[in-house]
Amino acid sequence: MLKRFFKNRIVKVILWLHLVALVVIALLIFYLTETTKDNYQDALAEAPYDAIIVPGYPYEGKWHNIMKTRVYWSKYLWEKGLVKNIIYSGSAVYSPYVEGLIMKQYAIKLGLPENMLFAETQAEHSTENLFYSYELAKAKGFKKIALATDPVQSFLLQQYANGKPFKVEYLPIQYTILEQMNLADVKINAEIALKKDFKALPERENFWQRFRGTLGENIEDQYKEHNPVD
Repeated sequence: MLKRFFKNRIVKVILWLHLVALVVIALLIFYLTETTKDNYQDALAEAPYDAIIVPGYPYEGKWHNIMKTRVYWSKYLWEKGLVKNIIYSGSAVYSPYVEGLIMKQYAIKLGLPENMLFAETQAEHSTENLFYSYELAKAKGFKKIALATDPVQSFLLQQYANGKPFKVEYLPIQYTILEQMNLADVKINAEIALKKDFKALPERENFWQRFRGTLGENIEDQYKEHNPVD
C-alpha cells in the first residue's frame, strides 16, 4: 500500500513538472515571438539593407525545414526589395556539406541572382555565423547589414551582439508570412559543397569546447583584434 502511494505521488510530480515545463516553453515562445516581431517592424523602417546574414543548418542529403525556411525567408526579403545581397553562412559542421554553399545553391535554384549571393564557409557556431559574415560584409563594402533567421536564434544572437560594435539590425522570420507561400522543394547538386577529409565537430571538440564556441569564445580574440575598443 505504502509503495503504491509513493509510486502514485512520484507519477503525479513528474506529470506536474512536465506541465510546468510546457507552460514555461509556451510563455517563452510567446515572448520571443512578440519581441522579435517588434524587431522586425523596427528593421523594416531602415530597409533596404546592403546585405543580410543567414545562418546555416546541417545538410543531410536534403534540406531540413529549418534551412528551408531560412532560405525562403531570404528570398522573400529580396523579392520585397528589403535587401540587395545575401550572405549564407556555415561550414561543414555536423555533416560533410558546407552549409553556406548548400544554401547558396538552393537560393540559385529558387531564382535569386547568383551575383548577389555570397557564402561564408568558416563558421561552426551561430556566434561565428554572425562574426565571420559581418567581416565578409564589411570586406565587400556593405554598410547596412541585418540578420535574417528564426526568432529564437535571432534573439540569442542579439543578446550576444549587445555591447559589441556590430551594427546589425534584425529581420527575424515571420511565420505568418511564410505560411502564405508555397515552400516547394527543389533539387541541387550537393557535391559542389562536399568537403573532403571531413570530421564532424564532436570528433574534433569535446562538449565544453563546443559550448565555449557557442558562447563565442573561439572568436573573442579575433573580435578584439578586428574591433579594438578605444
